[in-house]
Amino acid sequence: MEGECAICGREETLTRHHLIPRTRHHNKRNKREFERELVRQVVGICRPCHSQIHALLSEKELERGYNTIAQLKAHSGVARFAEWIATKPRGFKAQVQKARG
Repeated sequence: MEGECAICGREETLTRHHLIPRTRHHNKRNKREFERELVRQVVGICRPCHSQIHALLSEKELERGYNTIAQLKAHSGVARFAEWIATKPRGFKAQVQKARG
């Protein structure tokens, strides 16, 4: 699917990012705290942003602390990457940077 990345804002081919990772959907805490529609919610983000998010954050961190676009954008590593990649052309292949310490 084509469109604007929800993280960096570039027009790009988008991937589907589950705000609550699929591996965490059957977690009992999830079932108690979130509506089913929220658990299954996906957003379109470009491949570089998607890869960077998963390099920086574990699935548990994504589930508990970064389950909205606003929370993802507020993460310093994601924000720094999004600001950098926003200046790159469509189709740019970025190398993923792991979190430091």
